[in-house]
Amino acid sequence: MAMTAVRAPIGAGAELSSRAAAEAYVGGVCFKQGPPALIGAELEWLTGQGGSSAPGARPELPPLVDALGPYAPRSVAPESPALPLPGGSRVTLEPGGQIELSSAPFGAAAELCERLRADKHLLEKLLLTRSIRLVSAAADAARSPARVLQLPRYQAMERCFDGIGPFGRLMMCNTAATQVSLDAGADRAEVSARWTALYSMGPALVAAFACSPDLHGAPAGAWASQRMRAWLRLDHSRTRPSVRQWSDPVAEYSRWVLDVPLLCVRTDGPGDWAAPPGATFADWLCGALDDEIGRRPETADLDYHLSTMFPPVRAAGHLEVRYLDAQPEKTWSVPIHALEALMSAPAVVAEATEVAAPVADQWLEAARCGLADPQIRSVAVDLLRLAAAHAVTPEAAAELHEAAQRCRSGRTPTGRTADGDGPAAGQ
Repeated sequence: MAMTAVRAPIGAGAELSSRAAAEAYVGGVCFKQGPPALIGAELEWLTGQGGSSAPGARPELPPLVDALGPYAPRSVAPESPALPLPGGSRVTLEPGGQIELSSAPFGAAAELCERLRADKHLLEKLLLTRSIRLVSAAADAARSPARVLQLPRYQAMERCFDGIGPFGRLMMCNTAATQVSLDAGADRAEVSARWTALYSMGPALVAAFACSPDLHGAPAGAWASQRMRAWLRLDHSRTRPSVRQWSDPVAEYSRWVLDVPLLCVRTDGPGDWAAPPGATFADWLCGALDDEIGRRPETADLDYHLSTMFPPVRAAGHLEVRYLDAQPEKTWSVPIHALEALMSAPAVVAEATEVAAPVADQWLEAARCGLADPQIRSVAVDLLRLAAAHAVTPEAAAELHEAAQRCRSGRTPTGRTADGDGPAAGQ
């Protein structure tokens, strides 16, 4: 259920006649409506090559492509068949050499996790043929940010974010996430309820799964999730929409997207994809950029623009939860089971939203303090207990009960206490 930036040829899309047409198009492609039935996930890992210490040197692109063989994405191997792994996952590469597995959608998290485990095992075997290792960490604490991918998209992205501060390069090259995708809903009312729930639960779940206190090159400051700090400090226009004021996410998301500045403008060939500074997609659509760009946008351009939106929950046909740190080793299944359970039925969605409401706006506090904040910790525990009560399998319920107990004791997924390495409160 990944939202992958695919470079369609210039001129391959339909023309956009007006802003109203563009908003209608966004609403249609970003919110596919139907009874919620499917769940997907994307797992990211840092990578290292050579030696036995983590993370080691960043792998070069040629050995990465060689190791992946027929599974290499076309973004870095244009002639690759880009086959899915046997479990249905597709492999993508991130700018700093991180590797991502994007699952196929499944009807249950248990099957999803089983398939992802098998695909991860094969991925590890493939990478080891070129002495490349997966590193389970949400933030790279050892290496300066450096891009392995030199694609025009990432060159433009780096240039844009460098004008804001250091967090763009850090996000691109030194962070990894666990992402979960869920169906949007059967109708606009259900879409709104599910969207609101995922945003309301965000701060508490950020804290529950925060495990990136160290990030090389980040400005000084103690944060439970340096990865989430990087996203929140990156570019407010595209990472922090004012969703708590949205009564109709379908309409509001469509309006928001058009008013976000362009990150890049695709061109034929390997040229510079830089966008006119501060110009929005709406500016391009109405003709204000005719002199700078020389053409009006098409639906393929809008599709690409959508892939440069990075809110905590992104609408990509389904709802893509992007606010969770990559989890240590085998524990990545816990947040997948949590979100499956918490979104399992309208009544559970409503209860989860109510439980999360007291801290629903505390994104920065959750990323900075994590479970050290008593109120956020209490909400995180209550949400995980609610998830355990509605888990689909006994195994998932056991994982969620254990996670609730961990949070109650103030311990992060890595076993550290929320305020350091000492014993947890009350122990």
